[in-house]
Amino acid sequence: MSRQQQANFRAIIKDHLWRERRSVAFSMLSMLGLLLTELLSPWPLKIIFDYILLDKPWTPAFAWMAGILANGKTTAVVIVSLGILLISGLRSAFSYYQDYLFSRLGYQLVYTLRRELFAHLQQLSLSYYSRARTGELLNRVTSEAEVFKDVLVESVLNSGAQILTILSMFAILLWLNVRLSLVAFATLPLLFFSLAYIYRKIKISAHKQRQREGKIAARLSEVLSSVTLVKAFGREQYEQDRFDEESTQTLEEGIRTERMAAAATRTVELIRAIGVWGTVLFGALLVLKGQMTPGDLLVFTAYLNDMYKPLRNLAKISMRLSRAAVSMQRLSDILDTEPETWNSESAVVATNLQGEIVFDRVSFDYGDGKEVLKDISFTITPGQHVALVGPSGSGKSTIANLILRFYHAKQGRITIDHVNIENYERETLRREIGVVIQDALLFGASIRENIAYGKPDATIEEIEEAARQAYAHDFIQALPEGYDTIIGERGATLSGGQRQRLCLARAIIKHPSILLLDEPTSAVDIESSALIHTAVDRLREGKTTLVIAHHFADLENYDQILVLRQGQLVEQGTHAELLRRQGEYYRMFWQGRMDEVGASPYGSFYDGPVEEEMR
Repeated sequence: MSRQQQANFRAIIKDHLWRERRSVAFSMLSMLGLLLTELLSPWPLKIIFDYILLDKPWTPAFAWMAGILANGKTTAVVIVSLGILLISGLRSAFSYYQDYLFSRLGYQLVYTLRRELFAHLQQLSLSYYSRARTGELLNRVTSEAEVFKDVLVESVLNSGAQILTILSMFAILLWLNVRLSLVAFATLPLLFFSLAYIYRKIKISAHKQRQREGKIAARLSEVLSSVTLVKAFGREQYEQDRFDEESTQTLEEGIRTERMAAAATRTVELIRAIGVWGTVLFGALLVLKGQMTPGDLLVFTAYLNDMYKPLRNLAKISMRLSRAAVSMQRLSDILDTEPETWNSESAVVATNLQGEIVFDRVSFDYGDGKEVLKDISFTITPGQHVALVGPSGSGKSTIANLILRFYHAKQGRITIDHVNIENYERETLRREIGVVIQDALLFGASIRENIAYGKPDATIEEIEEAARQAYAHDFIQALPEGYDTIIGERGATLSGGQRQRLCLARAIIKHPSILLLDEPTSAVDIESSALIHTAVDRLREGKTTLVIAHHFADLENYDQILVLRQGQLVEQGTHAELLRRQGEYYRMFWQGRMDEVGASPYGSFYDGPVEEEMR
C-alpha cells in the first residue's frame, strides 16, 4: 500500500476515533483495569505459600498484611483466598467493558467506512463502472469493510493491551529474579523470528484469498443478474462448473492460510513449553539453594504462562492483521480513485431551460484512445423534436450521455441555452432533463417510491397525476396494494410495458425542460406501445425532445434527423429531405423496410414507396 493510501486511511480512522473519544477513553481505562488485575492475580498464591504456610518473614512490600495472622492461619488463608475471587470478579468486569467498547468502536468504524465508500462510489464517473465488476465492488463495501473492522480495530486495540501486558510482566519478572528472567527470555528471539517468517507467508496467501473471494462475488452477481439468460440457453451446468472451479481455488488458498495460522499457534505453544520447562527447572534449583522462595517461583511461573498467552494472541493477531492489510488496500483502491470535478465554483443553477442544444466540434473517447465521436456539430432549437439514427456503436447513446454530463467531452463544447453545460450545476441540469431509456430500470420498492424517485418531495396527488399521464394509473389500481405495492428487483414482477410506463411517469413528474428518449416502445407489446406513444406525444409538447431511434416508424414527424456512422455525423435534415438525397439515411431506411416486410428495396417495392415518400 502506498504512503498516500495509508495516509488516507489514517485520516479516516483518526477522525472516527476523535468523534468517539469518550468511548476510546473508557475502553482505555477498562484495558488498564484488566492489566492491573492480571498482574495482581498470582500474588495471593505467593502470600499463602510463603507467609502463611511456610512462615517466611514478611518483606517490606507486604509488611502491612502481617496483621491477618492475628486470628490464625486458617482465617488468613480464607481472607487471602477471597482476594482471588475479588481479583477475578474485577478482571471479568474490566474484560467485559473492554470487549464491548472495542466491538462498539469497530461496528461504528464499519458504518463510517461504508458511508465513505458509498458516497465516494457515487462520485466516480461511469467510465470507472465500465471497468469495475459490480460483484467485486459489493464484496469490498460489505465483507472487506467487515474484515477491516474485525481485525484492525479489535485486533489493534487488543494487541496494544497484549503488548502492555507483556512489557509489564517483563518488568516484574526482572524485578523478581534477573537470572531466572534471562532463562525465560532465551526462547523469545526464536519465537519472534518464527512468527515473522510465518506472517510473511500468511500475508501473501491472504492477499490471494481475498482476491479470489472478490472474483467469486463478481461471478455470483453476474450470474444471478443474468439468470434468465442462463436458463434460456441451458447453461446452468456450465456456470456451476465455472463457479466450482473458482470456489475450489479459494478453498485451497483458505486452507493454506489456516494451516499456516495453526502452525504459528503451535509454534508459540512449543516454544512456551520449552521456556516454562527451563524456568521451572532452573527456578526449582534456586529454591533448593535458598535463593528463591516457592512463592516467588509460583508467581514467576504464573507470569510466564500469562505472558505466553498474549504472545499466542499476538501470533493470531498477526495473521488477522495480514488480512486487514489486504482489505485496507482493496478499500483504498476505491477511495484513491479520484472523483471527477463536476461543478466549478461559478456554476449556475439550471432552471426553466428553453432547450436549445448545440454541439460544437465535439470529440470523445472512453479513455482507450478510440474516438467514439469525431468532430460532431449540430444545433437543436428550442422545442424541436430530433431523432438520432445510426447502426449500433455509431455514438447515439454517447451523445445522450454527454448531454447528461455522465462524461466530459474531450474536445469541443456543448451548450444548452448558450451556456456551456460544464458551467451548470450538474444536479440541477439533470433535474431539467427527463430520461426514459429502453431498459426500464426500477427499484425493488413500492410503486409510489419508484415514481417519486424523479421528485422525492412529490405529493400523492402529483404521483397519481404522473401515472395517469403515463397511462399507468389503471393497472396500478388493479394491483393488490395499489401504489404501495412492492415490485420485484428491477421491476421483475411487472410486464415490460408496465415497467416502461412507470419509468415514463417517473420522468413526467419532474416536469422536465428537455426529454431524452431511448426508443421507449421498442421492447413492449402493441397495446403498451400505443399508450406510451400517446403519453410521449403529450409530454413532449413544447419541449426539446431527443430520441434515439432504433426503428424508422414515425420519423417523418420529427423536425430534424441526425444520422451517425462510426462516430461521425454524416447527414442531417428532415425525413423527406434525407430520402431525396438518397444517401446514408436512404440506404438505412429501405434496409429497415426490407427487414420488416422481407422484401427487396428494388423492383416494384422500390419504385412505388420511394416515389411516394419523395413526393
